[in-house]
Amino acid sequence: CFPTKGNPRLLVQREREESCVRTLPDFHLTAREAGYCGTMLSLGSGGAKSSKPSFVSYVTPEEIKLEKDLPKKEKHPDLLPGEVVFCSANPILKYTQDDLSQRGIFGTLFCTNFRVTFLSDELTQEEKSKTFKNKLYGENDIPLMCVDHIYGAYDEKRKLITGSLVKNKYPSKIIIHCKDLRVFQFCLTYTKEEDTKKIFQGIAHHCLEEKSLKCIFAFSYAGTPSPEMQRKRETIMFESPEDWTQEMKRTKAKCRLVTENENFELSQRLPKYFVIPSTIEDLFSYQGKGLPIWCWSHHSGCALFKASFPPMTQEEVDFQKHLDTMINAVAHNYLYSVKTEDLSESLPTILDIQQSYNKFKQFFLIDNSTDFWLSDVKWFSSLESSGWLDIIRQCLHKAVEVVECIDKDNTNVLVTEEEGTDLCCVISSLAQIMLDPYYRTLMGFQSLVQKEWVAGCHAFLDRCNHLHQKDKECHSPVFLLFLECVWQLVHQHSPAFQFSETYLTVLSDSVHVPVFGTFLFNSAHHRESVMKAESPLAQSGTLSCPTVWDWSVQFDSKAQNFFFNPLYSEKVKHEKTVRKPHKPKHQRQLSLPSTAFKTPTKKGFFKEETDSLKKMLRVKRISRWMGSPDSPMAATREFYESWQQRPLDYHGLLLPNLDGPAVRVWMQRYVRWIPEVHIQGGGSMAVMTKFMELLSQVQDLKRVLEQRDASQAAKFDHRPHLQHRLLSFGSSGRLSSSFPFAYSRNRSFKPIIPTGLMQSLMVTDNLASQEDEAS
Repeated sequence: CFPTKGNPRLLVQREREESCVRTLPDFHLTAREAGYCGTMLSLGSGGAKSSKPSFVSYVTPEEIKLEKDLPKKEKHPDLLPGEVVFCSANPILKYTQDDLSQRGIFGTLFCTNFRVTFLSDELTQEEKSKTFKNKLYGENDIPLMCVDHIYGAYDEKRKLITGSLVKNKYPSKIIIHCKDLRVFQFCLTYTKEEDTKKIFQGIAHHCLEEKSLKCIFAFSYAGTPSPEMQRKRETIMFESPEDWTQEMKRTKAKCRLVTENENFELSQRLPKYFVIPSTIEDLFSYQGKGLPIWCWSHHSGCALFKASFPPMTQEEVDFQKHLDTMINAVAHNYLYSVKTEDLSESLPTILDIQQSYNKFKQFFLIDNSTDFWLSDVKWFSSLESSGWLDIIRQCLHKAVEVVECIDKDNTNVLVTEEEGTDLCCVISSLAQIMLDPYYRTLMGFQSLVQKEWVAGCHAFLDRCNHLHQKDKECHSPVFLLFLECVWQLVHQHSPAFQFSETYLTVLSDSVHVPVFGTFLFNSAHHRESVMKAESPLAQSGTLSCPTVWDWSVQFDSKAQNFFFNPLYSEKVKHEKTVRKPHKPKHQRQLSLPSTAFKTPTKKGFFKEETDSLKKMLRVKRISRWMGSPDSPMAATREFYESWQQRPLDYHGLLLPNLDGPAVRVWMQRYVRWIPEVHIQGGGSMAVMTKFMELLSQVQDLKRVLEQRDASQAAKFDHRPHLQHRLLSFGSSGRLSSSFPFAYSRNRSFKPIIPTGLMQSLMVTDNLASQEDEAS
């Protein structure tokens, strides 16, 4: 029964969910046929719940004895508000990932309009005792938008599944690769043929087939923001003129706020509100293309702008006139100086980014131990061949160039690309993080993502492929590339950031959770039109999906403590900064070699257009990258070395080290699900715990000293609560390096190299030893 009487929202929700069910190919799936008895629509609080904890028992197929005669109590998952079960199958064997012995756990596999979930026949105490637990989905849940690829096992051969239609037989095992790099393997051998058909077709259809946006679970879950989020809305959403005015006032920008596009009369590709140079008057002549949009202003007066290409017309004269007008408007912002950069000429394309990441992620989608050890043999060469780390380095390098023009040369910078919503967002956001310490705080970083990416009309729906479209040209992990670059900065300069790498990892996962509206649309117009069309209460208002910044939807307050960096160096208020005397070489260990050759007088990676306004207007096209082809890093080496010699200031300018070994793999995100690389009592978590123990001792000593002088009580460090954020969860000896994501199992785990591979490695080692002796 659906409790929809008198509730128009639930009536529309029921029609939406029934339409999604009716689209299944070759069979008509209803709640009765799916084997789900009772109420289909649960309006409870959601979240996985367990009764009595017990130890997990691992069995092999040879040990299976199906007790058909004994009646079993049917289990059902705890559903979120608006979640509906489409189909289920039992018994399903979920394989473990540690070896090839095909050990696993029996349970029931469900497919809902939100997730694919496995409910074990035996409950684990580990899941119940987890401190860092997601309220929306557990370790055995896969949100539908998080499914990347599905493979079927046919007679020990793995085949990629592209749709729910099967011509011959169904696979004996399905392997699911997730976008958060988890790997699930489910054996269908012990399931009835009818149930096998339903669960396989249901999962393949809802995870792989192209779908309408209205079938996304967010519209069934949509509701009003939580009281907690409404009570403390500290993240600036940039959804009103007041938000933009506040940001302009904070940075002392001398630009103009545009409100003429409030109803998208100027263009559907532009934000509702945005800021432009004050000299631009005729907005409609731009046709929504080629408008220089303000990003950030430096204290000197210069500013950073981004723009899409001007509209292409048949007359080249019109294009050049439009280009000159755009550059002239930016130049008027400060001292008639501007440097331009076409990112499509100097950075990889959207397709290159996608292809590189597809190669890179394969090294972390491990099905079993043998695959891991085989890939480990060629680990470094494989990373290099993917090119992913090199793309990260290029983006950071380009951002440093922009920072140099703004901070050192005090010149306006205009970055452009075809649409102005992809690489422009990456470079402008990175430059602001390096220049402005406000964006290194948690709320400041979230406000930056809202301003540059969400309000800036980045096409999240197309780039993340939430609807599983077949057109691969528009798919690209651009936002993940940005988070990768931010992680490099956090890793190299941890005390400068209030948020932790755990926060960045969770944020990258949240992109593929079909609950939040933050990363679900292509533009502000797209968001507004879809929400109005899907609202069952159109007369009184529109639907509102939760924002991802309301972390209480996913985590409780204790788990949210992991988002904060306990080593963050907060800026002390009302304290004069004492400038340290200049030293020829700072005490910090320089990553760049001290014997590096001196570069000639730098002309810059940007074409200079600062001699006069007339000279600038004679430019034929936007300038290209003009660095030395032999050494792209040489042009910024002098700027980096001069910054290295300054006194250490985590609240000032921040630059990354771009040497080869300095750009590292984001280990927490990529290897957290691979048990072979977990270090019991070691890794970054053990180091962090030891740091926090020392921090606790320092805080205690400070407290003793401050108690001796009552006049210093007002200046008491207001961070003592941070010191116990991780210490209360256990000592470093009991934590795994994958903490807080993957807990160590009750059983002991010892990685074992397969015999054949170990022998080949020993032969290689012997040959290497002989060569060393000979030399």
